[in-house]
Amino acid sequence: MIIPTLIETIRLRNGVAPLWYLHLRRLSESCRTLGVPFPLKMDVPAGGPDRVVKLEVGPGGMVVTERPLELSMSVRLATVRTVHPGYSHKTTAREAFARAREEAIAKGADDALLLTATGMVAECGIWSLFWWEGARVAGPPLGIGVLRGVARMRIEELRGRVVEQTVTRQQLEGRALFVANAVRGVVPVAELDGRAVPESALLPPLAAQFWP
Repeated sequence: MIIPTLIETIRLRNGVAPLWYLHLRRLSESCRTLGVPFPLKMDVPAGGPDRVVKLEVGPGGMVVTERPLELSMSVRLATVRTVHPGYSHKTTAREAFARAREEAIAKGADDALLLTATGMVAECGIWSLFWWEGARVAGPPLGIGVLRGVARMRIEELRGRVVEQTVTRQQLEGRALFVANAVRGVVPVAELDGRAVPESALLPPLAAQFWP
């Protein structure tokens, strides 16, 4: 059995890593499930400017790198032909997501919306996708193979369990969509396939509460 390399991308904000505890929780669960040795020593990222710290944890140990922080005020999505590969754990096997993003950028979008082989909405190239079901946050079921993102874990802390809905691309029409990840937080979707997406008054409070 080939043991994969896991990834955690951690936001440093005002000198601390506010979602560190959720990253550790997910990493430990993935290590246990996939047989990846959990690092014996792991320093909590801290200090310095706002930035992104990336951990790559695999059979050979852990590699830590850093990069500058890039923020987004809104995101334009394009549905792509690249099929969602099934991605229940955050590993370095991200070739399909890279191809999908290239396809979306060629269409003038910021990121891709990937569908499963059966045409169900999955996730984006670098974001998890959500929408509103009344006052509840809804999103694709984890059971179809989407990533249990740290952002999703944080949103569930704030708003309760995500309402899992299996939907087609067409069923997203008219919904107020947003994306989230553990680096950039919660961001509205401005356009989907070139068409404006409705806004929701529920989103700004969620975005403001996202960072502990």
